[in-house]
Amino acid sequence: MYPITYITDCYDANARARLSTRIGALFGQSPTIVAADGPDPESFAALTLLDCLLATSSLGGDGHPTITLLNIAPRDGVWPNGVPFCFFWHGKHLVASTFTARALSLVRRELGIDRVYVTDIREAVTAAGFTPDEIEKIAGTQFRSLWYLPLLAKWVADGRAVPAVGTAIPETPDEDPVVAVVDNFGNCKLDRNLGLTPGEVVTVAQSKDVTCYPHLTAVPRKTPGIIQGSSGSGFTELVIRGGSAAAAFGLRPGDPLSVQVAEKVA
Repeated sequence: MYPITYITDCYDANARARLSTRIGALFGQSPTIVAADGPDPESFAALTLLDCLLATSSLGGDGHPTITLLNIAPRDGVWPNGVPFCFFWHGKHLVASTFTARALSLVRRELGIDRVYVTDIREAVTAAGFTPDEIEKIAGTQFRSLWYLPLLAKWVADGRAVPAVGTAIPETPDEDPVVAVVDNFGNCKLDRNLGLTPGEVVTVAQSKDVTCYPHLTAVPRKTPGIIQGSSGSGFTELVIRGGSAAAAFGLRPGDPLSVQVAEKVA
């Protein structure tokens, strides 16, 4: 059995119940469902997916294979019924996901995963031998993250052949750092490591000088600080020890964060 994590922007109680039951019926165990909520679910999903895969390293042994499912499916009109689904492996760990460039951007940049296998739902379900009525039900549904994505993960995990096309993950624009996640303490996790050094002073959001510290406990209480955080490969975090950086700076997930080396006063 595989530990299963499901990151999704469809996370209300009814959706969780159906997802848990369907995945339980397929795999014999229910998933951990992670809500990609807030104003920018794609940035949250991108960092959380990367963190899930990075969490499988440094186990002190071989460890067990895992499955991570990701569903971020904006109906943007580009695809007839939402973006297609894809899968890829990171070592022995399987990811089945919507083919969403921004949600996959961090595994592309940080892990070098630049190609995935994109599937067509109707083709895949037809090849699996479903009846015509079932094919229409699964291919035409609005809730593809329930009816199709768990099936795709199960087929690939079981080693079944799934019709798929190897496809490059599109590059996303290299813009200003973005607040990917605001954690429960109000710490603002950025989507990259800015390469700052302890003692360096930077101007944040074009308004306030903030000092870089080696870790959270070195930040004076109730004072803003920049630290190397726990997410990604040492991604930068804006924090206030004993307070909320998000509240103090008015930041939400998806907000760009301008960070510049402060000018030294002669």
